[in-house]
Parts: sequence; structure tokens; C-alpha cells
Amino acid sequence: MGLMKVFSGSEVLAIALKERLEEAGVDTVKKDNIQSARMGGYGGSDLAVEVFIQETDFAKANPVIEEFRMNIQ
Repeated sequence: MGLMKVFSGSEVLAIALKERLEEAGVDTVKKDNIQSARMGGYGGSDLAVEVFIQETDFAKANPVIEEFRMNIQ
């Protein structure tokens, strides 16, 4: 049992997905690589914000993730 990444992209989209997952009762972890790089004195546009969930929550989270992906395309 561990964390699995379900999203990597812009901060705005990461926050939107994180909120939808939490509304569905799925705990999330957000990792902000952009802010971490800035604080470390590095810059770069290839860095992203990532959203993780527990592997055991995947069945509950998958419908939310799929709906989210369909709506952002």
C-alpha cells in the first residue's frame, strides 16, 4: 500500500482535481515541484504540480479522475 500519482500539470488544474477527489471522500497529497524549485533557487517551466492518492482509494477515485480528464480536454 502506498501513494500513486494521478495527475501532473498546472497548479490550477491540480487544485481543481484535488478538491473533486476530496469531495468524493478520497484523501489526496499535493506535491508542488514549482514552488520547491523556487525555494531551492532553481527555475524551470518543465516542473509541475502533482496529485497523489492512496492505492487503496483508486477504485473510488477513478470515476472522478476520468470525468475530470474528459472535461479538461
